[in-house]
Amino acid sequence: MSLRLAPRRRQLALAIHLGLLSCAVTATAQPANIAAHEAARSFDLPAAALSTALSRFAGEAGMALSVDASLTDGKAAPALQGRYTPAEGLQRLLAGSGLEAVQRAPGSYVLRAAPRMAQAQPEPMSVITVIGNWLVHPSAQSVQDHGGARSVVERDEFMRLGATDARDVLNRIPGVLAPTNNGTGSHDMALNFGVRGLSPRLAARSTVLMDGIPVPFAPYGQPQLSFAPISMGNMDAVDVVRGGGAVRYGPQNVGGIVNFVTRAIPGQATGDVSVQGELSPSSTSDSIKTHTSVLLGGTLDNGLGGAILYSGVRGSDWREHSDTQIDDVILKGRYKIDSASTVSAMLQHYQGEADMPGGLTRAAFAADPYQSTRPLDNFWGRRNLASLAWEYKPDRQRQLSVQAFYTDTLRSGYLDQGRNVTLSPRTYTVRGVETRYAQAFRAGQLRHEIGVGHRYIDESSHELRYWRLKTDNVLPTTGSPFDRDTSGSTRAHAFFIDDRIDAGNWTITPGLRNERIRSYQDNNLTGKRDSGNYNVLLPALNVLYHASDAWKLYASSDSSFGTVQYSKMANAVVSGGAEPEKARSWELGTRYRQGGLRAEANLFLIRFSNQYESNQQNNSVYARGKTRHRGLESSVEYDLGAALPGVTVYASYAYVDAVIREAGPNFDLQVPFSPRHKGTAGVGYKAGKWRASLDGMFEGAQFADSANTVPENAAGNNGRVPGYGVWAARGSVDLGGGPGSSASWRLSAGVKNLFDHAYFARSFDDNNLGKYIAQPRTLYLQLGSRF
Repeated sequence: MSLRLAPRRRQLALAIHLGLLSCAVTATAQPANIAAHEAARSFDLPAAALSTALSRFAGEAGMALSVDASLTDGKAAPALQGRYTPAEGLQRLLAGSGLEAVQRAPGSYVLRAAPRMAQAQPEPMSVITVIGNWLVHPSAQSVQDHGGARSVVERDEFMRLGATDARDVLNRIPGVLAPTNNGTGSHDMALNFGVRGLSPRLAARSTVLMDGIPVPFAPYGQPQLSFAPISMGNMDAVDVVRGGGAVRYGPQNVGGIVNFVTRAIPGQATGDVSVQGELSPSSTSDSIKTHTSVLLGGTLDNGLGGAILYSGVRGSDWREHSDTQIDDVILKGRYKIDSASTVSAMLQHYQGEADMPGGLTRAAFAADPYQSTRPLDNFWGRRNLASLAWEYKPDRQRQLSVQAFYTDTLRSGYLDQGRNVTLSPRTYTVRGVETRYAQAFRAGQLRHEIGVGHRYIDESSHELRYWRLKTDNVLPTTGSPFDRDTSGSTRAHAFFIDDRIDAGNWTITPGLRNERIRSYQDNNLTGKRDSGNYNVLLPALNVLYHASDAWKLYASSDSSFGTVQYSKMANAVVSGGAEPEKARSWELGTRYRQGGLRAEANLFLIRFSNQYESNQQNNSVYARGKTRHRGLESSVEYDLGAALPGVTVYASYAYVDAVIREAGPNFDLQVPFSPRHKGTAGVGYKAGKWRASLDGMFEGAQFADSANTVPENAAGNNGRVPGYGVWAARGSVDLGGGPGSSASWRLSAGVKNLFDHAYFARSFDDNNLGKYIAQPRTLYLQLGSRF
């Protein structure tokens, strides 16, 4: 019997799409009640950047708010909790900002500078507020005050880019490389990305979270994303901390911390539906691939709120044998027990199935880069997640949070391995609980915020591999012969303590993290056990200098640690025994945000003491040894304001010099799959209900192996990978809901890879190695409605 998922549910998918469209149309037909715009309702918004807070407030209040971004830049809004009319809520959010909201029509406001006499006095210096877990509510202001390189990309930017997967978003961030999925991760449920020259293969050197919960199916024993249950349709933001945050999150954090933030529970009854269809006419595929996202939810007057999120994918990419179906359902609940205590919960069921087109040889790629020569490769998986969290904040100086979570994951698939076809069902279970406490206080002229925390994780795994001879022309089942049967287990405790010290214009945050890990893997065929016990201290120091509210300078130094993964325990390492990967990172940077100008630049250095890579073809592990990663990351965005109203321009550039420092024939050569140059540039235009943008990205050349081989081999897996540049264009219009309608509609159209530039990626030592053509010119149409 096979563990494969149920057959494709095309009729069900069609019914879901038609049902959602019907709901949206019905909602738009309801008459609007102008008086409702002035009715008091419950709000529960966290403190955030003023622009972010106003955007969320307007959405929940169902009002139109016209805002000049230059007025809100650099300003923050307090938390808003309780029942307020829209006018009262705006007044509280704008208190002390020097701004006021003026009503132009029922349910419509415009923001302007308040007369000087009406401006509120600033908050007394004696009042301090604890920050707590700074990943919970990412905003422009939290980025501005972070002591390290950090970027937050919000949902509005997803929509503007026409982004349908995490790669589209991550590639906009300086220093982050997210190539076309390839190898055994050549499907939409996998995620490849690397930070600052680290290997992008399955993102194995970054701490990847969703609402603070580890995304990998085994965060210690197998921290890679060949199965990444993340749907951008269910996300509000992507928060990427490239440095300066290792103490609180880990352990595998040398490649940064990436937190995917799910969509928030609305403050009032809200529905949001979006459907995007895309097609690549220059490829051999004529399939329209659809991406659907839905949010339905709201909050009652008694503080009980809930939401259901859905994101689905149907259709094929530009390659043959790439059919995909994904369903991701998330249920969220939140209840404010009293003014101090809040409990929240989340359930997720994610499942999907995808054909894998696989790599091509040099000859096959030349004949037809869109073909697939691996018709048997197929992947499927599912994940169930449950989490329960409690937050206690009795005043502005103390905050305690406890979060428990549980995940169980199945990932499986058929793989053509030459002589055999294999079936590899793998199951993983993770149980965890994380406790954090923050206390803010003053000691003389110093403001302190002590943060302490503990996380316990218990994970287990069972991996099998069944096989049949390829010549049998029969796919293997769980009754076929098997040549792999392993069981793994990890129990890990992580403790951290840090002290955020504000002294005049300085914010200094020393910290220490302790990882205590016991891990083993049993080979159930031979009776052999491989194990590892670790107890490491990871110190860190962040320094932030507030030159002004607009201008910040920062420096940081962090330690990182990665356990020996299950797959590396059981295999010999070419250079000897496999020791944990350790690295040290440094940063020095500056950030400026004032009016229509936002700019950031930083220098970084990472020293790896021992870096390992896996070779799936011969089931071995090889040591790359010492590596050094250094470079520059920069970005700038400017609103041209009065000169060209509605026009914004931006650019980013990263120079990454990642080289091998281990003595030997590859000394000082470029680390594989690490381009030295990468950047973006673009322009956006907004006028009334119309929006348009042009976005470009370029990436330098890279190599597939440690020897930096230039000529391409016959298999297509080795050789220089040329650099490339691509452009995308998009336009949208807000259609409104028409007379008597409470809904708003937006129609968008765009083109990815506007000039149909041909470029490719390689998979070097994977089971389905070879060349992979990247996305050709792709047209898309998107229709969204909020009601």
